[in-house]
Amino acid sequence: MRRLLPLMLAAWVCAAALVACAVGPDYRVPPTPAGALAPLVSLNPAAETAAAPPDDWWRLYNDPLLDRLIGEAFAANADLAAAEANLSAARAVLEASRAGRYPTTTIQAGAIRGRDPVTDEILELTGRPATTIWKYDDLLDVSYELDLFGRVRRSIEASRADADAVAAARDGLQVTVAAETARAYAQVCTLGEQVAVARRSLEVVARQGDITAARYTAGGNSEFDVVRAQGLVAQVRATIPPLEGQRRAALFQLAALLGRTPSAAPSEVQACVTAPRLSALIPVGDGAALLKRRPDVRQADRRVAAATARIGIATADLYPRISLTGFYGGVAATLADLTGERGLAWGVGPSISWTFPNQSLPRARIRQARAGADAALAGFDSTILQALKETEQALAVYSAELDRRQDLAEAQDRASRAFDLAQGQYVAGALSQLELLTTEQSLVAADSAVAASDAALSQDQIAVFKALGGGWRTAAR
Repeated sequence: MRRLLPLMLAAWVCAAALVACAVGPDYRVPPTPAGALAPLVSLNPAAETAAAPPDDWWRLYNDPLLDRLIGEAFAANADLAAAEANLSAARAVLEASRAGRYPTTTIQAGAIRGRDPVTDEILELTGRPATTIWKYDDLLDVSYELDLFGRVRRSIEASRADADAVAAARDGLQVTVAAETARAYAQVCTLGEQVAVARRSLEVVARQGDITAARYTAGGNSEFDVVRAQGLVAQVRATIPPLEGQRRAALFQLAALLGRTPSAAPSEVQACVTAPRLSALIPVGDGAALLKRRPDVRQADRRVAAATARIGIATADLYPRISLTGFYGGVAATLADLTGERGLAWGVGPSISWTFPNQSLPRARIRQARAGADAALAGFDSTILQALKETEQALAVYSAELDRRQDLAEAQDRASRAFDLAQGQYVAGALSQLELLTTEQSLVAADSAVAASDAALSQDQIAVFKALGGGWRTAAR
């Protein structure tokens, strides 16, 4: 045993030194489409800056409640927990692939009582009767694959790239959770603002309705004017329940993102009736930084790496698989013989396995692996274009809504001023009830449009941050 183990160890060291190459293509970073690294074309200097965005972009709102909600979502979201479990599984597969670099060892020992045909034959030849005996055995079996053509090495590369892709998928989910949590919170706030605006509008039209009814009682208006004013009150009142229902739905959406049941929805959020507002321009960076930051781009890149490595795995099957094996142990009828020279059994030598000359199957697998690599590369290009498209679209929509909000604010000021003038002229008798009612309707519509635009702006801002791909580096789990 003492002389055999150094011999086996030396053989394995020499075999490991022979492992110097790996068949199949080596991974190269895929080239990006032309213009992908250029500055973003939809950047609006009045609203955005080319500075690099922070990863924890939600802190730009200076809202401690929003910060706390996103932190809770990262810690409690069930989808993130599932993604973390998937990552653990992928890392376990990687560890299993790495085990191929080391010898496989098996120890076996046992004892059995009975009749052995070989022993019986020996006894008969020596003139002794067959008998029932104990048979003891122990065996150390060692096998090491000589990775001459890189099958093990490529398997490790593929498993590592797969694990990195799963990690990128988890990071992408964290980006989504951060954005959707902020979106749900902002929706609760902006719908609260819209409800408040609708209630103020209701107070205005109800007051005017009361004035109209009083004038009718005093003989100054017709019943038609009263009914028309009451109709406007009913219309404005009817806008409130849908907004309140949407607000509760957004609250339940937020609860789900936080890993809570609807009954445990965060009640403190309902106090928010103002849309989250940025205190500075949105930092968006450029195309090069965007592609480095977005997890889906990294995931697509890792898929290309894994697919490339699998070409090497398939190619290695064209060549012999050579292993160095050795065993040491013994078989004897007594424990004393088992530990002595009489029961000793050992051996060391190479083994070869090769699918030859019919190699149709491995060559078909190579074609399959190459097709998978081509598909992964096409997917990478598609992901790049999708990332740029989403970002440019988000910036364009946000910029357009900013312009719309500015025009709506001007219209709101004009409608408010017109209503004040109409009230004075109506009291002086220079304006009809219909003209006053029309002016009143314009004011209600302008207030509602501004509140709706505030809600849209808040959602558009979050869409920009989500497209920029931030939020996964700070979500340490």
